[in-house]
Amino acid sequence: MANPFASYGTDQHGVICGFLISPDRPAQELDSNQARAWLSLADEDKGAGFLWLHFNLAHTGSLKWMQAHANLPDEFFDTLREDSHSTRIELVESSLLAVINDFHYDFSLEASEIATLWLSVHPRLVISARAKPLRSIDALREAVKHGQIIRSPIELLVRLLHQQQNVLVDILRSVTQRVDQGEDRLLLGRLGVTRAELGGLRRLLVRLQRFLAPEPASLFRMLQLPPVWIDELDRQELRQSTEEFTVVLRDMNALQERIKLLQEELAAHVNEQNNRSLYVLTIVTVLALPINITAGLMGMNVGGIPLAESAHGFWVVAGLILSGTSVAAWLVFKKRNS
Repeated sequence: MANPFASYGTDQHGVICGFLISPDRPAQELDSNQARAWLSLADEDKGAGFLWLHFNLAHTGSLKWMQAHANLPDEFFDTLREDSHSTRIELVESSLLAVINDFHYDFSLEASEIATLWLSVHPRLVISARAKPLRSIDALREAVKHGQIIRSPIELLVRLLHQQQNVLVDILRSVTQRVDQGEDRLLLGRLGVTRAELGGLRRLLVRLQRFLAPEPASLFRMLQLPPVWIDELDRQELRQSTEEFTVVLRDMNALQERIKLLQEELAAHVNEQNNRSLYVLTIVTVLALPINITAGLMGMNVGGIPLAESAHGFWVVAGLILSGTSVAAWLVFKKRNS
């Protein structure tokens, strides 16, 4: 049976959105049939713009449409079938192939809520595809839909990277706020954050870094030998985006180290509390030792128990217990103060 949710928000061919983008006016929305008609035109009849199509890979018709009408390189479809989701941007024939890890639309600081976005960037056609709703690409779609002017396909890619950086900065701010609250409570002597929570935040940052750290390096490698259709302005924007992303990754590393130090401080605080509790328990045990020994000896059901027939035997034993407890308390506190 077909998944009833696979076509939600798409047309009959799995197209989530389609835009005919021109550098001098807002984008025009197209469906898959209009996009197919535009792609069939000769280059001189297409004008100065380019086409952006965004596909839902959960729809069974999306791959069929791309293979039939988009004229994409085989490497793009091979990448879709790969299990590896490592971030990379590389030159394939005359187009760019990009694999970018993005965040779920309802991302809630869980390491599992990271998914992959695939792009093929050509001078006249940009194809993006995802299997789950993603936050950065959806923000870019809304911006284009509401009149954002995009000059070139590379600028569209740069805007996507900026959206990804903005989402990442928001995540870092949220994590930083939670770490600040935990640190403030710890300084006040209250455990406002657990080691498990800090460990979850740290695992999230480690996974984000593992997925996103290769992105600046791949961009730098691509910019060493860029396609001829990328002009100098686009190259500068890509370099600037790469530098900004590197700064965000550096902040992420610093936050990881801060969480690590906070975990160590929390562990030391917990160990200190445990040691204090163990010390109190030891004192109580030592102070209760005389009465426990005396009660054990006097409670034996054998003959010859001393003072059993004495009228003042109870008070004598109580005095002995009090004296022994006092001596034990003096020894314990003397050792503590020395």
